[in-house]
Amino acid sequence: MPCTPKPVIGISCCIQQVGPHPFHMAGEKYILAAQLGAGGLPLLIPSLGNQLDNLALLDSIDGLLLTGSPSNVEPHHYQGPPSAEGTHHDPARDATTLPLIRAAIERGIPLLGICRGFQEMNVALGGSLHQRLHETGLFQEHREDKEQPLDVQYGPAHPVRLSEDGLLASLYSYRQPMVNSLHTQGVERLAPGLRVEAQAEDGLIEAFSLPDAAGWVLAVQWHPEWKVLDNPFYQSIFTAFGNACRAYHAARAQRNP
Repeated sequence: MPCTPKPVIGISCCIQQVGPHPFHMAGEKYILAAQLGAGGLPLLIPSLGNQLDNLALLDSIDGLLLTGSPSNVEPHHYQGPPSAEGTHHDPARDATTLPLIRAAIERGIPLLGICRGFQEMNVALGGSLHQRLHETGLFQEHREDKEQPLDVQYGPAHPVRLSEDGLLASLYSYRQPMVNSLHTQGVERLAPGLRVEAQAEDGLIEAFSLPDAAGWVLAVQWHPEWKVLDNPFYQSIFTAFGNACRAYHAARAQRNP
């Protein structure tokens, strides 16, 4: 009996300086979640901006996973005020992912955004961001305590309320699952066409989908890739993403036998 081909899942990379050289990097937890949680074949996408042939890339992948990152989207992309001094940016990643998001959605390629990827998707589609949630006076603390061990930083921080009849609610039966929280920025204005999928107790948007898209589209502010196989809620997200990638792969194979 022939084995089912694994869908190729493109994973966004950040540029990190290691000594005198720039490296294109993605965290191992995202790679493992794409492989083990979604059942895909991970393919790292370098942040080459307009030097990257998006059309050729999209011809080669069955899903797109946008990772979290220490960097933030540069605010000029959403007409925001200048960033606070010391804010880490990655303009090459912005130049890569923002057009890639729009092109992937147009193609109907399944798309999952996590943390920075969630923020990128909102910006790419016309939304804006709060750059420092803790300074707005509107929200609870959403940053992690970096002095704590990773298991504590990525541990349950607060519940989210899943929207009735939404995509996330269709994946998981419990309507207020606990999630981790490791972010400084968040949605200020939701982009047109996006649907709220989950909110924190303070009203902050924690997940959204794009119901009118040709393909499966979901973005979450928390980190479901963290020990994904140990968390049924997180696993449900990657299972659904993987299923969408496999369906896209099968449809692509029929179009191009």
